[in-house]
Amino acid sequence: MCETKNPNVLVVRTPTRREVIAGIAIGFGSLVAGPEIWGETQSHVMKEKPSGVASQESRSLHQEVDFKASKSHVAVVGAGAFGGWTALYLLRRGARVTLLDAWGPGNSRASSGGETRVIRGTYGPSQPYTKMAARAMHLWKEHETRWSRQLFHRAGVLWMATSGDDQFERASLPLLREAGIAYEELSGREAEKRWPQVNMKDVRWAIYESESGFLMARVACQAVLEGFLAEGGEYKQLAVLPNDLETGIHDGVILSDGSKLVADQYVFACGPWLGRLFPETIGHRVRPTKQEVFFFGTPPGDDRFSDAKLPVWADHHEPFIYGVPAADGRGFKVANDTRGIEFDPTSGERVVSEDGLKTIRDYVAFRFPAMKDAPLVETRVCQYENSPDNHLIIDRHPAADHVWLLGGGSGHGFKHGPALGEMVAELVMERGDPEPIFRLARFRKELSRL
Repeated sequence: MCETKNPNVLVVRTPTRREVIAGIAIGFGSLVAGPEIWGETQSHVMKEKPSGVASQESRSLHQEVDFKASKSHVAVVGAGAFGGWTALYLLRRGARVTLLDAWGPGNSRASSGGETRVIRGTYGPSQPYTKMAARAMHLWKEHETRWSRQLFHRAGVLWMATSGDDQFERASLPLLREAGIAYEELSGREAEKRWPQVNMKDVRWAIYESESGFLMARVACQAVLEGFLAEGGEYKQLAVLPNDLETGIHDGVILSDGSKLVADQYVFACGPWLGRLFPETIGHRVRPTKQEVFFFGTPPGDDRFSDAKLPVWADHHEPFIYGVPAADGRGFKVANDTRGIEFDPTSGERVVSEDGLKTIRDYVAFRFPAMKDAPLVETRVCQYENSPDNHLIIDRHPAADHVWLLGGGSGHGFKHGPALGEMVAELVMERGDPEPIFRLARFRKELSRL
């Protein structure tokens, strides 16, 4: 561990994959979206890696190949943040992998769609998510280098403590330190001096994660697919039909074009559709909610609200509101993290409400006075797929050891994509057992057969 001379500034070492797995304990989550979509008619196969795609250095990053399992065929359903990264890491572990998605990675219905997602380590007492976020940050940076494209904008994250109870923030500090995520503790006055464009009137103090920021969500999902194809994966833009999946998938899955896909193992990373495909095992344990996102136009020629001058911010009060500074011409993003009404991710109309807009306008006028009369330039409706306790779901199907279920991103899953994919690929290929915090057995009162 390496500390700076300023006692309020801490920079520490990033945990390794094994340290992340070893450090898993208890927690819960919130903020900014997660997983994927289930598996229409376009097939992409690249059996040989084009010359020059991966350098010798990048190839050496993944030498742990299980050759006994190299002939194993794994079907991954869902090409979002969970499914795409899992498929990529399964491929690197020697499996033959077929990735499926109904509408394509980062599409408008997907929980992994849209422009940006926050990546931060402040999670209160929640674990393993701070360590997972630290591991994910390392892997996001690694793949930016590998693919020569920017996916992770290190604008910083400012977590503002405005409520009377700051136990969440206080509990975050030792976990940030342990996970190796750089941060500063700032008083309200210090934060106001650094970012005078923000009204810090009710901010008691803040956590500033200088190396955190935001991810390009839709672009990242597409980049993962391109990387997956370049390394020899197979992709089919087809849906999996919900035909007797609960019985254990003994003879393959039926696809939307009438064909059948047979594999040795199956990973369903279907975001808000997971409960529809597995109504008995998952059902209402993944509950999609409508989440409204608003983008405002910044004043002409004024860069105070751009990612060059303002960090991502999270305002911990009631309601919990967060935002991403203007980047790539998309506007100043503001959203309410409060769970919305239940939402149909397939047929739901993605139109924001007048009440939702008023709440956000009132907030922007208070917190960012210069943006009081800013025009609304864009809106978006996405969904969270919430588990009952906001923990991720990573487990085998109780009736079939060769069927894995991933989901419950609960509004905070996207950032963890590469760390989760790395972890799940190891579990699948090594026949490992997930940690109790992620297992379906935690719903034992409901799942009497477990």
